[in-house]
Amino acid sequence: MIANEDRSRQVRPQSGILPVSGPLVRDLERRWLGFALLAWAVVAAWYVFHRWTSIHWLSLGDTDDNMRLAQVRAWLAGQDWSDLRQYRLNPPAGFDIHWSRIVDLPIAGLILFFRQFTSNAWAERLACGIAPLLPLSIVFVALSAMVRRLVAPMAWTLALVILVTGATATMLMFMPERIDHHGWQLACLAVTVAGLGDHRGARGGALVGLASAMSLAIGLELLPYAAMAGAIIALRWVWDAREARRLAVYALTLGGGGGIGFALFASNANYAMRCDALTPVWLSVVVAAGALLLLLALVSPRSAGIRLGLALTAGAVIAAGFVHFFPQCLGRPEGVSPELARNWLDNVREAKPIYKHPFRVAFPIVALPVVGLIGAFVAAWRARRGPQAVGWAAVALFSAFAVAMLFWQARAGPAAQLLAIPGAVALAWLLLPWLFNHRLMPVRVFGTVIGFLVVSGLFAGLAIQYLPIDRPTKYTRRVNAATGECLRTSRLMTLDRIPKATLFTFVDLGPRLIVVTHHDAIAGPYHRNGDAILDVQHAFGRSPMEARAIMKRHGATMLLVCPNMAEATIYRARNPGGFYDRLANGRTFDWLTPVPLVRGSPYRLYRID
Repeated sequence: MIANEDRSRQVRPQSGILPVSGPLVRDLERRWLGFALLAWAVVAAWYVFHRWTSIHWLSLGDTDDNMRLAQVRAWLAGQDWSDLRQYRLNPPAGFDIHWSRIVDLPIAGLILFFRQFTSNAWAERLACGIAPLLPLSIVFVALSAMVRRLVAPMAWTLALVILVTGATATMLMFMPERIDHHGWQLACLAVTVAGLGDHRGARGGALVGLASAMSLAIGLELLPYAAMAGAIIALRWVWDAREARRLAVYALTLGGGGGIGFALFASNANYAMRCDALTPVWLSVVVAAGALLLLLALVSPRSAGIRLGLALTAGAVIAAGFVHFFPQCLGRPEGVSPELARNWLDNVREAKPIYKHPFRVAFPIVALPVVGLIGAFVAAWRARRGPQAVGWAAVALFSAFAVAMLFWQARAGPAAQLLAIPGAVALAWLLLPWLFNHRLMPVRVFGTVIGFLVVSGLFAGLAIQYLPIDRPTKYTRRVNAATGECLRTSRLMTLDRIPKATLFTFVDLGPRLIVVTHHDAIAGPYHRNGDAILDVQHAFGRSPMEARAIMKRHGATMLLVCPNMAEATIYRARNPGGFYDRLANGRTFDWLTPVPLVRGSPYRLYRID
């Protein structure tokens, strides 16, 4: 490996490399792995310190983070490994969660570890604070390894700086208390892009195949990226038959890794032919793709035209087989009713294209991916006759795909920013030395600072603060503040003074309620819980008598509402004169008995008679 790096260093253009030398620099080049992990440890320690209040109060702000902890608790309490049914929502039957146990493992391991030294409550807090930072170490190492190969041996330091300071949407996925699966999938994506740029065919193919298989076993959110990575590896083989080994190893690790992931981590419910997780549907696609690609690698004809034809034929066979055998998956993978899609899924903000978001939200997300895309294409052009040409071409294609994904769903922002970093580093490695060594002092000082702000994407977040557009209204600030109060740990804990009951409450409050209190709820914002979600929407939006019948049917003995919570405002706006609108306007009902709560409580609690 050292010989390969030395050889690539000799042919790499030197004009863009920062003029630094000395013992420290040589140590940073030679011992980059240890220093990258040290940097991760420092960053992780800082985030734990900075977010200590959130850790102390177990401030799991997202519904998925709360549901993840509820899932881990149930497993540690004796629920079967393959039983991912959440019995505290819509009891006693509960409903299935489409996740896997992969992300549960580090959280559960940390809880068991900290239980040896402290209470279970503190063990959970510490585990939820530390667990999200673990996949960040993989991102640090993968990005460092990649930019060292494609840019310069010292470029890994700049990559980590841009990641921590400029990729804000990405870094949010690794913050303490962000325990859901997004961080682990981003780590898989970082390994994938590192594998695409790896000059060693077998190692690069294995990294992409294993990372894609693990990502799919966790969830299907990054399925398009996994498919694009496979297409890029196939294109490399089409371009150069010597890439057959990379393709063969990728095919073996993808198919084998997918099979192992399904065998070890699929829940009982995921053995059904569903479209929203690694079920037999997608397992068939993964294994078939692996088998066909392996066959192509073994045959590997000399003609590039024939290789292209075989690759296109393999893709067509997989697509045709999917359409024939799994037509139920050609629509929305969630499989929800049209009413639920219209009332809920179609209105999820992160699932909307980036151009449908306010400029104040969209601009900071898009800035770094665009800069990284420009940098990747510039680097690919400069390396077109060098040994890094194919690696940069793969990175440029992947970056372009990530930017395009933003025009499908804004939730692609963290992945797009992560994939932009190699290109941004390449651009910085060209621009910053020129500015830093300029003969004019103002250019050296201010130009270097401005240049870094641009290539890191930080300029967007700074500029947006001074633009008088899309500022939150007083109404929005009031709703956000009310929602925060409704989800606050200290507020919810006061409900434990009431004997354990099944509470009929808002969908977005359900997961938080079952984590912080001993009460059960009816629904959470999960598509396999679709019937219960619709029942909650119907109860709050229709007549009082219909609301009572729905609550009774679900076995709820109490009604909990939190006025001015975001979900509450939707019910009032969509259903004027409906049950919740009347309740919020002070109407009383003979089948609801108010239950007194502590002074200052944001809730209103009723006994259902």
